[in-house]
Amino acid sequence: MSIIGIVYSEEIRVVPLLIALASLVGLWLLGRNRQWRATPYVLIVIVLWLATVYSGIHASLAGMAAGLLIPAYATQRHKVVAARQLFRDFWQSPSAASARAVDCGLSQGVSVNERLHEFLRLPTALLIVPVFALANAGVDLRGGLLAEAFGSPVTWGVIAGLVLGKLLGIGLITLAAVRLGLGRLPAGIGMGSVFGGAALSGIGFTVSLLIIGLAFGTTSDLGRRATVGVLVSMMLATLLGRLIFKVAARRWGEETADLPMLLEPPVDPEVDHIRGPEDAQLTLVEYVDFECAYCAHATGSWEDLRAHFGDDLRYVVRQLPHHPHGPIAARASEAASNQGMFWPWLDFVFTRQHALEREDLIGYAVELGLDVDRFIADLDSHAVIERVERDLASAVASGAHVTPTFFVEGRRLRGSYDARTLTAALEASRRGTRTQELPS
Repeated sequence: MSIIGIVYSEEIRVVPLLIALASLVGLWLLGRNRQWRATPYVLIVIVLWLATVYSGIHASLAGMAAGLLIPAYATQRHKVVAARQLFRDFWQSPSAASARAVDCGLSQGVSVNERLHEFLRLPTALLIVPVFALANAGVDLRGGLLAEAFGSPVTWGVIAGLVLGKLLGIGLITLAAVRLGLGRLPAGIGMGSVFGGAALSGIGFTVSLLIIGLAFGTTSDLGRRATVGVLVSMMLATLLGRLIFKVAARRWGEETADLPMLLEPPVDPEVDHIRGPEDAQLTLVEYVDFECAYCAHATGSWEDLRAHFGDDLRYVVRQLPHHPHGPIAARASEAASNQGMFWPWLDFVFTRQHALEREDLIGYAVELGLDVDRFIADLDSHAVIERVERDLASAVASGAHVTPTFFVEGRRLRGSYDARTLTAALEASRRGTRTQELPS
């Protein structure tokens, strides 16, 4: 986009350019002041786009700059908790004012960038991109255009750039970065998948057609030949990507790029922490970190689930410490478990996530009436460390890499994990089990 904005820009006009620069400063100031409303950003972006168009610089540069300056951040738990209180106010006293307060509270918990992305995703995918493609990719293949195109170095240059350039550029640079230790591939991804994805990236045609229009004009002879190159590249990139994925699956076992979905190893009553009957019909497993604020609230869903399913449900907790105090807090829970106090410890410590230093944990052991000398000895014992490492290895093998991660009947749950979603997933699993048990 930087190349498009700079290389293909027309004569520069100073006044609109200054307005565009002022708009960028305005976006930066909004982000700096933690403005959570989307409207000011949208208004400034409109001004930015118009000023950029009139300045002679290609408008794509404005879109790139705006995307970088509109704030994006992880959902903040304390704002989610505040929104829950606002919803409780609405529940107790429904009114237009309280409903608007709930709406504002929910918006503050999610970044402006993410909200705009969610709002624009469908119209962009279903309207803007297809209209752009139809308006720019239409070429009349009659009159010997194909013969001319395949005899033109422009066509073959486009094909080489999109098919071979994307494959080698993305694939080899990624391979070099991994080999040099500059980064690592996400879990579940192998180099075969990387090269397959690199080949498929040659399908992207929107920017290619935009550059052709800017460089040659879509109706010129060179423009039409280049467009044929883009369309041919889409087909070749698709076939090449499919071939690479097939080879990767057969030679290197890369049958899927997804993380594992099944719980490994299965629940073992002799080892795992189980709340509820060990022989219950349904099993819910959660990987937790004692410093994870979302775990504390998600784990609280147990009461709702218990009220709904009763003795038909058993709840299992495994350790996945990844926050700074997570490892020592996990070991402390296992030390408490050695004295038969895992569940009281979990309920107690999840309400004290702000204080998880070693001295704090020993103090909690005193408050819960544990044998403190034994607790301290177990805290750093080899057996407790091995127990936590077992759960960590289980998390990797099961595709759990964040907390909380839930498994319903041994299968990883994707998406939301509120009590209603968990209840629906467990009910669906129960119906499936009953269906299988019916006589044929």
